[in-house]
Amino acid sequence: MFKLLIHINHMFCFAILVKKFYNIFMEIKKINLKNKLSKFNDLWSPKIISMMNDYQFKLAKIKGNFIWHDHKSTDETFIVIKGEMIMKLENGDILVKEGEMIVIPKGTKHKPTAMEECHILVVEPKGIINTGDEVNKLTINNETWI
Repeated sequence: MFKLLIHINHMFCFAILVKKFYNIFMEIKKINLKNKLSKFNDLWSPKIISMMNDYQFKLAKIKGNFIWHDHKSTDETFIVIKGEMIMKLENGDILVKEGEMIVIPKGTKHKPTAMEECHILVVEPKGIINTGDEVNKLTINNETWI
């Protein structure tokens, strides 16, 4: 009986340590998008700012044309924070202005474009390559957190 009580006590202490560890490293905090955007200048190079479940929130600065591509396994969300972008689709273009968002369904060929610098927030599952199956100089293989 004494050994059982010691075992239960150790399990209880372990549970407390796990909870403290979780609270230290999984602190709930707000993120200032303007501050994060000020930390980089490179175009078409998404930076991860947060995660929710298996989804990443990525900030990017865009200007000019990206490439035609699709993501066969997932939808992709674009939220325009500053400026405006044109989402080119096979059946026409959609202008997405500051404060607006667009969801591109999985398997849909698209080509983000911006005539002037535009700041966007992209929401997609972890591990998604920005150029889909296409590989070129705009492909980002590493995941950079800011």
